[in-house]
Amino acid sequence: MSIEFSKKLTAHETPIPGVVLYDLPVHGDNRGWFKENWQREKMVALGLPDFRPVQNNISFNESAGTTRGIHAEPWDKFVSVATGRIFGAWVDLREGPTFGAVFTAELDPSQAIFIPRGVGNAFQTLEDNTAYAYLVNDHWSADAQGQYTFLNLADETAAISWPVPLEEAELSDKDKAHPRLADVTPMPPKKVLILGADGQLGKALRSEYYRDASVEFVGRSEFDLGSEDSFSGRNWRNYSAIINAAAYTAVDAAESAEGRAAAWAVNVTAIARLARVAVEHDLTLVHVSSDYVFDGSRSTHDESEPVSPLGVYGQSKAAGDAVVSVVPRHYIVRTSWVVGDGNNFVRTMASLADRGIEPSVVNDQIGRLSFTEDIAAGIRHLLESRAAYGTYNLTNTGEPQSWADIAAEVYELRGKSRDAITGVSTEEYFRGKSVSPRPENSVLDLSRITAAGFNPAPARQRLKEYTAEL
Repeated sequence: MSIEFSKKLTAHETPIPGVVLYDLPVHGDNRGWFKENWQREKMVALGLPDFRPVQNNISFNESAGTTRGIHAEPWDKFVSVATGRIFGAWVDLREGPTFGAVFTAELDPSQAIFIPRGVGNAFQTLEDNTAYAYLVNDHWSADAQGQYTFLNLADETAAISWPVPLEEAELSDKDKAHPRLADVTPMPPKKVLILGADGQLGKALRSEYYRDASVEFVGRSEFDLGSEDSFSGRNWRNYSAIINAAAYTAVDAAESAEGRAAAWAVNVTAIARLARVAVEHDLTLVHVSSDYVFDGSRSTHDESEPVSPLGVYGQSKAAGDAVVSVVPRHYIVRTSWVVGDGNNFVRTMASLADRGIEPSVVNDQIGRLSFTEDIAAGIRHLLESRAAYGTYNLTNTGEPQSWADIAAEVYELRGKSRDAITGVSTEEYFRGKSVSPRPENSVLDLSRITAAGFNPAPARQRLKEYTAEL
């Protein structure tokens, strides 16, 4: 069979999601032929995932009719023919609605196909001396082999029409013994690992991903950010993303010598370890940031504003953001005035109202509340929609308020008078106390997150719901 020379690099979708067939430009003359089997810049521009191959394998097959598969491996593959011709068959063996979907095609050296993790791959040679090459994005290991999923080449459900009948083909005994589709356990998706799962945001993420078997939750006792063993003792090949909901948040304590060390250990050093893992294993890293990275001198803070933290806590968060920003696949979710299942300002005000206490509350710091259920939903939206990587401000919506305004609203929702709240300046409130400086204005611009398709609920609506449940 002659090879068609000088095809245009073209992508063709197939019935199996993520499996893409490519025409490759092959340049030939009287001497033979040459092709760019893998050209990262061109392939990525055409839409191929930048799957970062680490190993190149070649399978040489002496006789036509040699048949191998159907093997679904725990990594992505980019498959092509070096010489000869094959009949390829691919079956989706991943969990999901397309489990069992089949695609077949004949491939010569002018074509290649991308096979995502969990899609079964098989081929039958149509010519003698056929060489079959594939790039993979993980290293083979005995541990990885235990994660393979197999399907019998003769499965009646897949009903693959092999050009050379299987009884006449060259097969291995192992391939003959693989199970039928009804007995195949689908390959589960890679997991999302959520760190800090016992904190306010962590609890909201537990609710957001309730009963999702592809999400793994770990608290401090199961994953100590300060321990190198937590990072080295985990098989990162099984994950696609890390959501870090853990942080040192004791704003005032961070101003002490002990607190400063603790803040930097959790908010910077541990984040550097996470970033290294994300880069080495091509994971998406989701990191939660804070309005404290700004000095509050602007009326509204957007994602492009240079950081200018006032205190140690803000400095540690800004440093952590800088570390995460170098991870190719990252989301920095910047929020403010967080309220969730745990100790927070709203819960404190509700308790004071119920006890008939009339407090003084700061009235010259302006911002918006961020309820953890909306932060969690926003994080999930970014991951599942595959929004552009980068930084996103995420708070609830509505008119900015001062802490005193919010306190008065909580009192009213608890059946008390708004007049029970006395507004005071930050300077007056903290006079004589050793505390961290606060940004006067914490209002975050939300245009980027809304443009990405996520619309947080109004802060007042969430405040009413939250207060009613206390």
